[in-house]
Amino acid sequence: PQQLLQRKTVPKRLGPPQRKPREPQVPGSLIKEIFRHFAKMPVTKEAFKIVEKCSERYFKQLSSDLEAYTHHAGRKTVEAADLEVLMRRQGLVTDKMPLNVLIERYLPLEYRKLLIPIAVSGNKVIPFK
Repeated sequence: PQQLLQRKTVPKRLGPPQRKPREPQVPGSLIKEIFRHFAKMPVTKEAFKIVEKCSERYFKQLSSDLEAYTHHAGRKTVEAADLEVLMRRQGLVTDKMPLNVLIERYLPLEYRKLLIPIAVSGNKVIPFK
């Protein structure tokens, strides 16, 4: 009777967990929507998979470049200047095409208000620094 009342010990699992933590990814629906907007035509599933893979590699490279610029400057936080330097090296920002023009051309108004300082009544500048 005592053998029935004794607890059974469950061996603990040793080693790594069964699931690897997933890296954050840009949603496929967003990539598809952006690609369709600029391509202005339907995309096959095979082509979309290639576009998705290229986008993932691009953002990984972009983030590692920004990390390198930040470490080179001796900081731990990525700043807007780091992004502007990266975009200048990629040829997106030039003397004829400054960052503010790109922001005004491609981003919606609510993001423009956050990124480009504007003067409003009462001698106030938005966004505050």
